[in-house]
Amino acid sequence: MSHTPTPEKAPTRTQSRNRVQTAALVILASGIILFLLVEARFLLTSLAVAIIVFSLTSDAIGYIARLKVGPLGVPNWLASLVAVLLISTGLFMLSSLILSQINTVLATTLTYTERAPAAVADLFAWMGPEVETAIANAIRSVDVSGYMRAMAGQAGGLMQGTVLVILFVSFLFAERIWFDVKLTSLLGGNAKRAAQAQRIIGTIMHRVNYYLLVKTLVSAVTGLMVYGVALVFGLELAVAIGILTFVLNYIPNVGSIVATVLATLVTYVQLGEPGPTLAFFLAVGAIQFLNGNIIDPWLMGRALRLSTFGIIVALAFWGSVWGIAGMFLSVPIMVAAMIVCSHVAELRPIAVLLSREGLPDLETDLPKRSLRQTLAAAVKPDPVAKGRSVNR
Repeated sequence: MSHTPTPEKAPTRTQSRNRVQTAALVILASGIILFLLVEARFLLTSLAVAIIVFSLTSDAIGYIARLKVGPLGVPNWLASLVAVLLISTGLFMLSSLILSQINTVLATTLTYTERAPAAVADLFAWMGPEVETAIANAIRSVDVSGYMRAMAGQAGGLMQGTVLVILFVSFLFAERIWFDVKLTSLLGGNAKRAAQAQRIIGTIMHRVNYYLLVKTLVSAVTGLMVYGVALVFGLELAVAIGILTFVLNYIPNVGSIVATVLATLVTYVQLGEPGPTLAFFLAVGAIQFLNGNIIDPWLMGRALRLSTFGIIVALAFWGSVWGIAGMFLSVPIMVAAMIVCSHVAELRPIAVLLSREGLPDLETDLPKRSLRQTLAAAVKPDPVAKGRSVNR
């Protein structure tokens, strides 16, 4: 007698098969997305930087466009044009400054190349002459010229990225006045849903802008202080060390450590004396500790509320995918991901993990919607809005 499955078991097998298929599709889609992220890193990083620059300046341009001098006002197109010109000038000046300092560092590195192995090996003299000789030989075997060529190649791509960022920002400003209309149409003509989406986007822009402004202020102060210390010690690369400190401090947690170590190595290679090098290290370390662990958290407050472990994971992931640019963009991307996940019911556990205290968002008046409801709202037209369009 043949055994037939009971009706209760059939749905269970079907559900298990569906789960396996869903998991396989998720893994496949994740692999494809990761491949595209790696292959299109230059385009995507330029687009991400352009969105951040647009976010930082959009509110200011909107405010200028609303100003009036008597009966006359500033047209929106004129305000956008002036903004694009100012942004282009600022980005080109910043890129030129960074490139010039990179060239200075590369040129000076050639001067210190012969002295560096002996100076660094001297740090390990207390371990014995055999160890000192081995370290000196290992450092001499490093292809410094090859690393310098690689750095020069990456520096050359900086100007190309700047041009691409300016193009993206220009198109974003050109589309700015139509963004609200497009968002409303995307959400089926429902003005209420569009307003909720705008508030979520506004929250992301506000937190990212605040983070970048505070980070810029703290990094600038830190760079100036380190530059002052380098001048006191008579370092030839004082300007380059200050700019390097300013730039690397944008990388959370790790950047300040890397900047301090590099500045100390440059100091020891130039001075060749342990005493002044140790004094320089202690001075720069005290500056980084004061600004990074006291002033920065005090100014940042509860604006981000990101998990420190989550920041490290995001830093490692985006650094491996997009390189140095991904390290700079890791925190803004993490902020956007946490806020979006906090307003989707199925994704809220991810937002809780990304947040510091398990409280990913303060905007409790925004309704939490399921992922299916969110996707359906994006493609399903609103019947009331549809009726209004028919009546027209």
